[in-house]
Amino acid sequence: MTDHTAHHHPTDTTGTTHITDTTGTLDEALERIHLSGPERNGWLSNHAPMAAEALVRHGQAAAVHRWLDQYRPKLEDMPDPREPVTDRNWPEALGDPRRIADWTRYFERETAERPWRTVLAAWWPRLLPGIAAGATHAVIRVGHSVRTLLEGEETAPRVRELAHALGYWAARHQPLPALERLAPAPDAMAALDRVPPVAEQDGGIVSRFDQLTGFPDWPGQEPGGPEAARTALRELVRAATHRYATHGYGQPVMLVHAATAPNAVLRTLPALPGALWVPSLHAAWAASAAVTAAYAPRGAAPLAEPLTAREAQDVFARAAAHGDDHTIKFTDTALDVGDATALIAAGRAIALNPPVW
Repeated sequence: MTDHTAHHHPTDTTGTTHITDTTGTLDEALERIHLSGPERNGWLSNHAPMAAEALVRHGQAAAVHRWLDQYRPKLEDMPDPREPVTDRNWPEALGDPRRIADWTRYFERETAERPWRTVLAAWWPRLLPGIAAGATHAVIRVGHSVRTLLEGEETAPRVRELAHALGYWAARHQPLPALERLAPAPDAMAALDRVPPVAEQDGGIVSRFDQLTGFPDWPGQEPGGPEAARTALRELVRAATHRYATHGYGQPVMLVHAATAPNAVLRTLPALPGALWVPSLHAAWAASAAVTAAYAPRGAAPLAEPLTAREAQDVFARAAAHGDDHTIKFTDTALDVGDATALIAAGRAIALNPPVW
């Protein structure tokens, strides 16, 4: 018999209580979402699993199915399979978006036959060089999935969600161009500030990424081990979140990924062997810097006034009421950071992005 109570985790510094869903809402939502593919209109990402997970986590489970009803017209069916991906032929299928269904079926088989952590650990180093996949949405989807599996029950829909996320990443695997290591930066914020913008900030993200030439060398000294890598990654997530408060106006939708992509990596670290943490930091920095180079404006806007205590406590409820998927996901990351500037950044996302409702 299912326990329909919700287990509450300690309240964080923002006043937000993280809730492990035991009502079945998330599993129901994922089962609905898995009828669809990971993209629409040829390349736009399906944000439904990420937004649903964030809504449930922050006490908005009652809004999930209404949100999905609104989002459903944007979704498309999973494409038809072409040829099975196997342990032998996977290299030739890597990065082929026509094989999305093949990759999804492959990871459904893998996660059915082996523990999900084993599958993740085997594939993470193969997929990490292509972290730009789906404008970083693939790794973000993996991060939401892994967080759910680490903190709650390992139900079939949640394991299947990881399979869909990994399948999307494999099909859209996109390495960044070879990049020059520019002068070292003393900290993550300085490194982001020194990222050279691409020459032509126009067109889609792939054409922008093709123009990348080099990033500041950060962290300048190789982390001394897994914990040092995690500390640096936390610094990057904080810096990228804070920077949105002053630079998000340049491209309010796309610039959220400078924070949400590295935060997805940070969320995944506890499920990975320690030997993968340092390379994960480097890949996360490349992803955050790439988005910054592609979309950041030339100058900073003034920092907004701090949120009032009531606004801070209700910031995720405001994001949920706003309804925009990127705003929901960015506010989720801002609450992970949890300080006053991060909350200001969340407020900026709510103000800058068009509401759904």
